[in-house]
Amino acid sequence: MNDYKSHCIKVAGMLALIGNALLALIKLTLGSLAHSLAVVGDGIDSSTDVLIAIVTLIIGSIIAQPSDKEHPWGHGRAETTATMALSFIIFFAGAQLVMQSVTKLAHGSFGSDESTIAIIASLISIGGKSVLSLLQYHYGNLANSDIVKANAANMKNDIIMSAAVLVGLASSKLLHCPVLDPIIALLVGLWIIKNAAVLFFDMNMELMDGNPDSTLYTKLFEASQSVDGVKNPHAARIRKIASHYDIDLDIEAKPTLTLFEAHELSEKVEEAIREAISDVYTITIHIEPEGSSAHQRVEEYGLTPTTLNYSTKPSGTKPSR
Repeated sequence: MNDYKSHCIKVAGMLALIGNALLALIKLTLGSLAHSLAVVGDGIDSSTDVLIAIVTLIIGSIIAQPSDKEHPWGHGRAETTATMALSFIIFFAGAQLVMQSVTKLAHGSFGSDESTIAIIASLISIGGKSVLSLLQYHYGNLANSDIVKANAANMKNDIIMSAAVLVGLASSKLLHCPVLDPIIALLVGLWIIKNAAVLFFDMNMELMDGNPDSTLYTKLFEASQSVDGVKNPHAARIRKIASHYDIDLDIEAKPTLTLFEAHELSEKVEEAIREAISDVYTITIHIEPEGSSAHQRVEEYGLTPTTLNYSTKPSGTKPSR
């Protein structure tokens, strides 16, 4: 992967590391002074974010390494693996919040000595996490990095968690309704678990070389058919490696083409595909003689236009935009 992406990931990781370390210190200190378990728990959650930031910095260095004989496709999958690990951290943070809330509701332990210090700690947490989340989304979009975007989503969850803590503190202090504290925390915990599950299944799809986005295949078939001389694109496979795509495609052409002409045809097809689909890492094109039926076996492992209920167009037509 390129140096710019690695740089953006490292900057995002350093910002997250410093910001979360400061927030964790503030919340743990103020939470202890206020004797607020909710604020201390929020501080512990920020401490786990420090660990996530350290992992992000390490991943930024790994994906910057060039391809080698053990990793001919580069080291981009390290980001996917780390993002999946991040989903577990998010899951356990949400599960911990759910269990604490259920315990409070079961025991009826709603009363607490909530003070203004605890409320200030929650306000600082919301403000700090909002800034950090915006910065993570910014650098995540610049680098098109799954792990930075996931960290930004995690920080957005932290904002909601801190807001829930703030509502609980306010309800206990102002509305004399302390039962709202564990109820709101329970709902937030379940929401965080749901987000962790979505992130896990997205990364699992990528690790299994799956691709649920059928529009990419439509673009692939349209781009290949826009090149004069291309017939019957089939056995298409698109897999994601971090933020890039690896593409395999079979096409048919006139059997009278010379080796040079066939190579030129494949170059034109590759150029058309790169224009239609951004962030393509590698493209492998296999050319078969027109009318060949020898591709029946490989079609078991690839898609055809009919698989997508997509009607093929005559060779030479331009793809619709």
